[in-house]
Amino acid sequence: MNKINLTCIIDDDPIFIFAAKRILKVSNFCNNFTIFNDGEEAINKLKPIIESGDNVPDIILLDLNMPIMDGWQFLDEFIKMKTTKQIALYIVSSSIDPVDLEKAKTYETVTDFIIKPLSKAKLEKITADFR
Repeated sequence: MNKINLTCIIDDDPIFIFAAKRILKVSNFCNNFTIFNDGEEAINKLKPIIESGDNVPDIILLDLNMPIMDGWQFLDEFIKMKTTKQIALYIVSSSIDPVDLEKAKTYETVTDFIIKPLSKAKLEKITADFR
């Protein structure tokens, strides 16, 4: 499996975050990860990182249903950011609503839609797509 340097998790569910961190570590998926609990926090912290070009995440795992700023609102703000680095953005959601799946396809920034939970097999697919 190819190694990813930095993965960003944007999710408000502490149980998912705990499980995601564990599977990322056990799978040796990435060197490091950062966590944001809602879209607004993620935008506020990622904007200066992306502008500076330092420590920009390789992959973003984005939940849709969050308080304050949901995943869709995050995406609407994120696509306005200019970056020279290719960031693979995966929606990771428990939603199986076809409307969400179709809406995700309208965003060029979205690499794929993954239905929770994360698994080693799903991480291996992300890694294969990444390289």
